[in-house]
Amino acid sequence: MTNSINKNPGPGQTSQDPDGSPIELLEKVKREGRAWDELSEQYGVDNPDPPWRLSLESTCDALNGGYWNTSDPCAPDANRKPKEGGRKLDALERRWEEDELVSQHYADVPFPERQLLSLAHSMIRRGLIDEDDLANHMKAVEKRLNMV
Repeated sequence: MTNSINKNPGPGQTSQDPDGSPIELLEKVKREGRAWDELSEQYGVDNPDPPWRLSLESTCDALNGGYWNTSDPCAPDANRKPKEGGRKLDALERRWEEDELVSQHYADVPFPERQLLSLAHSMIRRGLIDEDDLANHMKAVEKRLNMV
């Protein structure tokens, strides 16, 4: 059974939002992952913002613009067309969905990590990223970080 996140759509929202059921990979990250405060101390980094913070905010901004065909990223907006079935995920809708996902799954995860997990959850459920591909990218980053 599908657990729809968006039970009461507001302005700009639809009832076609992704399901809110747990995602195995993200549940594992929630259980075994480490917060930036701990990692930054371990690696001697003074910056209070995690290195992925800018990418996270950029991804949110890109979703606000719609799921665009990236075959020609230099084309003016007027020449780009949304992907088949694609639609914008406006900032208010994304934040509403993030709040729902945090309350359902990530309330015990510190900020900004919970924001990252809820965004990954939304993107996996919308088919924008694949859970296996994300797992492989995470392994590659861990390998580079730990030079394993």
